[in-house]
Amino acid sequence: MAEEEPAVPGLLRALRGLTLKDFQEFKTKLSEVHGEGGWKIPKDSLAKATHPCALVSCMGESYSEDVAMEIAIGVLREMNLRDLAEELLGEMVKEHKQKYKEHVVQGFLRYKEVNSRPGESRSLWSLFTTPTITRKPRSEREAVDSSHGCADSSNGPGTISALFDPDEDGQTPQVVVLVGAPGMGKTMAVRKVMVEWGEGTMYTQFDYVFCIDCKDRALPKEASVAELVSKCCPHRRVPVGKILEDQKRILFVLDGFEALGFALVQPEEELSSDPRAVKPLEATLMGLLKKTLLPESSLLITTRPMALQSLGQCLDGEDYMEIVGFSGATREEYFHRYFGNDHKADVAFGFARANEILYSLCSIPIMSWTVCSILKQELCKEKDLMGCSKAATWMSVFYLSWLAGHRGRDSPQDLHRFLLKLCSLAADGIWKHKVLFEEKEIKDRGLDQPDLLPLFLNETIPRQGEDHGNTYSFSHLHLQEFFAAMSYALEDNVEVVGDSRDITKDVKVLLESYSESREDLNVTVRFLFGLVSQECSEYMGNVIGCRTSPRAKEELLRWLQRRHRGTNQPGQGVKLSRLDMFHFLFEMSEESFARRALGGFTDVELRDVKLTLYDQMALSFCIRQWPGLGSVTLRGCSFHQQDAKYEVAASVPRSGPADAGAHPGPVAEQQHQELQSPMDVLCRALRHPGSDLRVLRLQWCRLPESCCAALAALLAQHRSLERLELGDTALGDRGVRLLCQGLRQPGCCLRALRLRYSRLTSACCKDLAAVLSTSPCLEELDLSFSEGLRDAGAELLCQGLQPHSCRLQTLRLGSCRLTGACCRALAAGTPPLTCLDLSDNELGADGVLQLCRQLRSPSCPLRALGLSTAGLPQDALQDLAALQELKPGLKVGYLLEQEAPQTGAMARLPFQRGAVPGRRVPPSLRRGAPL
Repeated sequence: MAEEEPAVPGLLRALRGLTLKDFQEFKTKLSEVHGEGGWKIPKDSLAKATHPCALVSCMGESYSEDVAMEIAIGVLREMNLRDLAEELLGEMVKEHKQKYKEHVVQGFLRYKEVNSRPGESRSLWSLFTTPTITRKPRSEREAVDSSHGCADSSNGPGTISALFDPDEDGQTPQVVVLVGAPGMGKTMAVRKVMVEWGEGTMYTQFDYVFCIDCKDRALPKEASVAELVSKCCPHRRVPVGKILEDQKRILFVLDGFEALGFALVQPEEELSSDPRAVKPLEATLMGLLKKTLLPESSLLITTRPMALQSLGQCLDGEDYMEIVGFSGATREEYFHRYFGNDHKADVAFGFARANEILYSLCSIPIMSWTVCSILKQELCKEKDLMGCSKAATWMSVFYLSWLAGHRGRDSPQDLHRFLLKLCSLAADGIWKHKVLFEEKEIKDRGLDQPDLLPLFLNETIPRQGEDHGNTYSFSHLHLQEFFAAMSYALEDNVEVVGDSRDITKDVKVLLESYSESREDLNVTVRFLFGLVSQECSEYMGNVIGCRTSPRAKEELLRWLQRRHRGTNQPGQGVKLSRLDMFHFLFEMSEESFARRALGGFTDVELRDVKLTLYDQMALSFCIRQWPGLGSVTLRGCSFHQQDAKYEVAASVPRSGPADAGAHPGPVAEQQHQELQSPMDVLCRALRHPGSDLRVLRLQWCRLPESCCAALAALLAQHRSLERLELGDTALGDRGVRLLCQGLRQPGCCLRALRLRYSRLTSACCKDLAAVLSTSPCLEELDLSFSEGLRDAGAELLCQGLQPHSCRLQTLRLGSCRLTGACCRALAAGTPPLTCLDLSDNELGADGVLQLCRQLRSPSCPLRALGLSTAGLPQDALQDLAALQELKPGLKVGYLLEQEAPQTGAMARLPFQRGAVPGRRVPPSLRRGAPL
């Protein structure tokens, strides 16, 4: 019968390589070794082990595999057989690495969902759907939007597997920060990294990947890097020294960095470089961040945007990637993965896609999960899905009602009391930046009710050897924020934070804290607005048995009405400059409340905001309830356009009272032929019949050509709109031609059109001339900084100035590369004009003289002429002086208005003021001395 192979083949190979003399010496030294607990191998057992296989079996009977390997390595070193000891150590590390990978896959592959049955878990691969990831330049790390799930992907898409790929310069990042708002799937991404590394399909350049869960309550207060590594490993004997030798092949993952709550101000001289030095956890992690510890190792850090500023002070040369949620295609994929049944998935996804708000919310992975959880239950009951949800609060309320329906035999009063205590716990955590709660807290608050607690909180049982009790958490921060908001909305008068005297259940405290410093309370405040809406309040009372306080609703209204009051002059309308107010009102979706809240405001001005589809929906809802809105200004904003395959159907206007009696004209037909504009939702809201909008400014917004069709429809139908300013770089001639279709419609009453920095050429000037000759209202046209316009464009424009029907008074063509060749046409076209700005153009002496001859006519009404006088010869200057003497009311000089875009917007432009790409600014473009 063949001899059974020992369980430690590496050790057997090492012993077989010994000479007979070395083998006997090994046995002798082995007899003197004390193992775990002082245990020694009995001498008679060693005496019977006359060959390597028997000795390995003998050691296996007395020691665990890891201990046996460690003892053998020690003995070999003592025998000065260091090469063999190192070889055996390598075998040990190799075996340990394989076991660690298996441990990682086992630990990260399956996870427990909230409300799952005992023993039930879900595989990562059954649900994981790849989110959209964009690379963020390092200079933009503080500009990541902390409120939304969408971002500008102009810096190129990324994937989880490519986080450590070389960048465009060929540099491989050593530190990657994966940024994402709550619910974007950062932890799921970490799970994917760990599982695929363990399976050998991702990040194979790393021998070890160690994940430190920053949300883990069991993290020690003091630790060394070596101890953190050992904590990640499944076995007691970890070859830490060998693992840490090759730093370049180690990746540390810090998941949920913001949960640490560290100040990160540890002086660098106090940081250790010894990976075995036990320091406060903050100092150890700071050492990894600042590269005083294991400087050649790599780091993957996931965090919410709120922690970026402090984190950035500790890092150097890091890459930033942002998870921006699901695209249209991946949303559909998620639904199919969740349901595992194509028919049910199609029904649920069809419902979500038909509801603009819900479909937009599903770009946030946690909301897709919430929606699917609810719709799955509704489908099981064969209910009509079209009666379901409206916004984030509604989804959470429906989810709460579903949870309440799955409770045991508790009475409604028991549930109500439990919810009050649960909401108090949630608010306590939100105020203290806390997501994990100890077992003692649960018991002290009376939440240890076996029929209710598992429905609302996840329980984490400590691993063997850990000296703390169970910990509890809400399944996601969004749900904790929702329950925290409920603590303010519910009618019962209890304290929000049991052990904090300065924070009570006072809506004023919440709102003032949010306004002054606690921007992280945004979602809680938004949920509060949704909870106090009349419809939601009635549902909460009738279905769940919780009554909301009417006092909270009135306090919210007073707070909104007070905001921004100190920023404007007394007696003037107040300007709104924060997007959050629109989201708060949209979450409530109560028209009468919105009208009361917005009644004292007249203007909107947003700067450098990435407007998602949901942002536009929130803004559009408010615009429809805002008859006093007179001006909308968006500076440096961008309009995020989601997958057209899914968004076009959702964006088509539905027939209703607002469109009753309207007949599709040429502009409407054009609009349906074009791809939907990324700002189509906003333009539809601005067209509503009750709007009194007079000014619309879209400056430095990088509007694509497709936006012009939507703007043209707005111009054609909005009789109160008097001024449109589009300071941009991407409209082009085709976009302007689309605008002209709207300008020629009888319903257009626009008085001023400014198209500065819009890359126009003479190709669009024929259409503009047609507008000038027919428009009964247009009085000002500004095409400044259109370098492609040139003389041909100016001459075409002058044709539109000739008819008596032309009402234009101001024409601005500053910095359009004009020469004296167009001055004859301009001189002939000046009769209707009172202001002609030709600043920053090289007109020359002949051109100026031609203009002067026309201006001498007593019938010429011109009162302002913009010219760059620097470099003009003396005779031209004398003619201008004589002209001013003849007409003292005529202003001649540099008139070009050069408003600067925002810092972020200017960086996106390809040229600076008064200069264009490839064009040297000659001296004659300087202002020159005033005449």
